[in-house]
Amino acid sequence: MDDRKEGAKAPITIKKYANRRLYNTATSSYVTLDHLCQMVKDGVEFVVYDAKSGEDITRSVLTQIIVEEEGKGGQNLLPLNFLRQLISFYGDNLQFLVPRYLEHTMESFARNQEQMRAYMSESFGGILPFGRFDEMSKQNMAFFERAMRMFNPFTQAGKPAGGEGEVPAKPEDNEDQLKQLKSRLEALQREVSALTDKDPKKP
Repeated sequence: MDDRKEGAKAPITIKKYANRRLYNTATSSYVTLDHLCQMVKDGVEFVVYDAKSGEDITRSVLTQIIVEEEGKGGQNLLPLNFLRQLISFYGDNLQFLVPRYLEHTMESFARNQEQMRAYMSESFGGILPFGRFDEMSKQNMAFFERAMRMFNPFTQAGKPAGGEGEVPAKPEDNEDQLKQLKSRLEALQREVSALTDKDPKKP
């Protein structure tokens, strides 16, 4: 089912050719990853298709943009621990939960950012009070990393993933694990909501 509001513009189609060139069908011109990065920042939706096979490769292109941005000096947004934790979930039996959780968390974080921007505009004329918001950013990232650790079934009871003495989960324990996971989801969602609803004008 299409979730776009009635009357909303359809995403722009970008075609990627064998020579790795990207073609914007809306402007009839070739573009670069930097152009697509700016489109994302401007809120312009697009989808990328392989020009030969017609396969939707939007995810891989967006991932490539992130890699390019991370490679620029002073642009690092993804902590090493987060990257390691994220990689550890590939192939894990809880993998299907991660995308939905990350999406929910980032949406909540984005709403929090809008509150901070509004606060800056109203109270500081657009000038960033670095100390205050740096601390908020650190708290958000600490929560984000803590949440990832909570979801990792191989780091419970203080045991590192792949460490000695690791005892594989028994089939009969699956129900208890699911109950625990549901409880953690509810707790984390409450914490995310608390961060989002917090009035940025209060210290």
